[in-house]
Amino acid sequence: MFVPLSVLEFRDRAETYFGDKIGVVDGDKRFTYRQFGERTHRLANALRELGVQPGDRVSFITYNTHQLLEAYYGVLEAGAVLNPINIRLTPKEIAYIVGHAGSKVIFFHKDFKPLVEALIPELPQKPRFVIMEGALDGVATDEYEALLSGGSPDALTPEIDENAMAELFYTSGTTGFPKGVSMTHRELYLHCLYAEIGLQFGEDDVVLHVVPLFHVNGWGTPHFLTMVGGRHVMLRKFEPLALMQAIEKHRVTRVLAVPAIFNAILNHSERAKHDLSSLKQVIIGGAPSSPTLIAALEEQLHCQAIVGYGLTESSPILTLATPRTFLTESEPAEKRLARQAWTGWPLPGVQLRVVHSDGRDVRADGEQIGEIIARSNTVMDGYFKDPDATMATVYDGWLHTGDMAVIDEQGYVLIKDRAKDIIIRGGENISSVEVENAIASHPAVLECAVVAAPDKALGEAPVALVVLKPGQAATAKEIRDHVKERLARFKVPRDVHFRESLPRGGTGKVLKTELREPFWKGHDARVQ
Repeated sequence: MFVPLSVLEFRDRAETYFGDKIGVVDGDKRFTYRQFGERTHRLANALRELGVQPGDRVSFITYNTHQLLEAYYGVLEAGAVLNPINIRLTPKEIAYIVGHAGSKVIFFHKDFKPLVEALIPELPQKPRFVIMEGALDGVATDEYEALLSGGSPDALTPEIDENAMAELFYTSGTTGFPKGVSMTHRELYLHCLYAEIGLQFGEDDVVLHVVPLFHVNGWGTPHFLTMVGGRHVMLRKFEPLALMQAIEKHRVTRVLAVPAIFNAILNHSERAKHDLSSLKQVIIGGAPSSPTLIAALEEQLHCQAIVGYGLTESSPILTLATPRTFLTESEPAEKRLARQAWTGWPLPGVQLRVVHSDGRDVRADGEQIGEIIARSNTVMDGYFKDPDATMATVYDGWLHTGDMAVIDEQGYVLIKDRAKDIIIRGGENISSVEVENAIASHPAVLECAVVAAPDKALGEAPVALVVLKPGQAATAKEIRDHVKERLARFKVPRDVHFRESLPRGGTGKVLKTELREPFWKGHDARVQ
């Protein structure tokens, strides 16, 4: 008998087999999976009472909260489409997303009332607003808990079309307006299975939600962790001390985050005061990681550290840098650590290639650079209401990522750069990531970014923006000399600028466009 694929099955499974277990922790609040399930049913019924119809979009503007986690199931149970919104975007950007998505209802946390008030005048039509953890105030017509209290606890049984849109995520929009990535029930379901095979989470796992859930499901954890009955611990705002306290208090076993967050933990003055021994694995994604960071995490946190890679357009995970036993048994430990800092090898269900611009595969020698392309049941059908952008990204049966990488003889890939971040110095291609890794190995460096700056003689040249560790010192000459010892001379940054911090987007990625802009001010076009 054909059964449509839907992530609602994972919630139902947890409710049935782990009903009495604490499944969700948010501050002082605790919910068993049975309570969590009932709340999602109430949300679904309440949405129907608000007039939400199958296919309608429902947006959330909030932190990592239990309400947003509930929406991952309650909105879909109502037959609607979930649209979590990046809370760090401007009112104008959010207004564009809401208008483009045609959102019928917007849920917002009380802290974002000023943002909501600012975006309302920009909206083509006013949706219904629901406030969370706050009182009705003239903007919202409903309050979340009151809405749930009035909703029936009985489960709805919507007719699921597994190829229909279930979630809608908008990309960060570094060029032009954000693009909406349409994810179907089928894509999300299969991604959950593929990711679980790769990550092997279990019912004893406790995961701290550090990655914002407006960022592609926080890497899919609302689905695969629920499926196996693990525990969700919500972290509303990132602060290193709060993160370490949460790990210690809740005996967190796994954390997924960007490199900057792990750097902040490693270099925090009070880390030694906190018991982080429950950690068994940390997974780094969202930005390239250096081998230095991988080695430091394993040495100082005494847990496995690996890199993961994916895109919004692939639901998201494509690769994990998990070690393979048959390789680690015959290779030195240094080789294992180096591979765990690579972008990884494909999950089951993912086909991945690295190709030249003409579509030919590059040599599997870890040297020749090409673009990563992928195909899978988890790859999007297309951008929402944007056929031109879809055709520019998905063609010849493959998703073209724009990430430039190498691949080795064992099928591990390593991203060298985004296509737009490759620096061309006098005809020589320079990977900004490679230079960043060399700089990051300096003992005084906390984090860094390398961007292209104009150069009269050579077209462009690499420039480094460096943040030093607290209490550490280094000069620009020392940084450049350090790189000279590790890389070819043409890759050495022309200039080194020291900063207190680096600008970041909503998901923690360094905003290289913002860093690059001052160097190119006054230039009509980039010199290539």
